[in-house]
Amino acid sequence: MPGEPLEAASVPELPTVYIGKKPTMNYVLAVMTHFNSGSAEVAVKARGRSISRAVDVAEIVRNRFVPGSKVRDVRISTEKLTGEDGRTSSVSSIEIRLTK
Repeated sequence: MPGEPLEAASVPELPTVYIGKKPTMNYVLAVMTHFNSGSAEVAVKARGRSISRAVDVAEIVRNRFVPGSKVRDVRISTEKLTGEDGRTSSVSSIEIRLTK
């Protein structure tokens, strides 16, 4: 109707698994849960020292659990973080998008 505000188009949120310090297979299970619940694409994100674990998760899912899956996109970046002491430091980050 005229005069009503336009609503933003709803963009479906991409399922994301954030990698931390837990065992690798915990994150593999999380990715598999998203795929088994109907998601066609899952993002695996990590920062700093967890980046190698994110790559391991993506490769285990791709090679062992969903052989037909592919890496659609890999994005790397650097984030500036400010510590409690006021110093800023650069932390690398990665986002790996897996598709069925």
